Amino acid sequence: MSFFSVLFALLIEQLKPLRGGNWVHEALVGWVHWTGRNFDAGREAHAWVVWGVTVAVPTLLAWGVHELLDPHSSLLALAWNVLVLYLTLGFRQFSHYFTDIRDALERGDETSARALLAEWRHLDASELPRTELLRHVIEHSLLAAHRHVFGVFFWFVVLASLGAGPAGAVLYRMAEFSSRYWSYRSRTAGVPINERLKDIAAQLFAWLDHIPARMTAFGFAVVGNFEEAVDSWRRYAGLWRHGNDGILLAAASGAVGVRLGGDSAPALTVDRTKTFESGAAAETMAAAGSTGGLPPEGAHLRSIVGLVWRSVVLWMLLLALLSLANLIG
Repeated sequence: MSFFSVLFALLIEQLKPLRGGNWVHEALVGWVHWTGRNFDAGREAHAWVVWGVTVAVPTLLAWGVHELLDPHSSLLALAWNVLVLYLTLGFRQFSHYFTDIRDALERGDETSARALLAEWRHLDASELPRTELLRHVIEHSLLAAHRHVFGVFFWFVVLASLGAGPAGAVLYRMAEFSSRYWSYRSRTAGVPINERLKDIAAQLFAWLDHIPARMTAFGFAVVGNFEEAVDSWRRYAGLWRHGNDGILLAAASGAVGVRLGGDSAPALTVDRTKTFESGAAAETMAAAGSTGGLPPEGAHLRSIVGLVWRSVVLWMLLLALLSLANLIG
């Protein structure tokens, strides 16, 4: 059932995508804001309660509905899985930004491309040169693909195999959204918030994303240049302050041969305390805060799209084989 749930959800999402500012996103914002307002009194214990309520309630709801439907009708349970996956998994929740930016760059309209990047990632991209603009688009697109597709895919399959239905997809999506929401609020709210809530949400999401990030990076290596991806993973993953991000981006960098990371804001933050242990070329790259590979060009955007879609096919084939083995066994 897991294979068909993911397949149908991806197909429907391609035909009827959820756009930014949709009712699901607004409901999530309202839910996270409500839990923070009603359960957070500023202490660490309250931060744990807020995170637990924010993430656990929707997760248990998804599991509970599946438990109610499955004994009566496998088709209804499948439909519930597809609905939840449609709301939590998919490219089209972010890919329109990527497509619009790519089209603007192909027209030579870098001003529009910068404006679109700023709207998408809520950052100031007005001073970025073309190469840095391309780099940011690649980096954010890779992370978005992981968090909207591969991470949700992983946790859905794991918990569905344990009989929890689509609970894994909701768990991952709510943890990711909670981490992103409280990080954004801490920067922009203009009022004091519980910093421990931001830190706890980020840490718990990092734990949930530990294995999925490595699985996604491994998939990039398999469908790309394997040797270069593994070498880049080993050498450059430590550049980024967030380890899961570093692994993903370093592996993708080697898989397609593009240089990622760098000094200019608003880059994904790299950790300047990390250096490489040997090699003059490696030390030069470490000082610059970037991986090896060629400077980003327009052609790399197409390479990244191909890399991501080949990874989707890889994991879908593996899931189909596992499903077939389970039926035969």
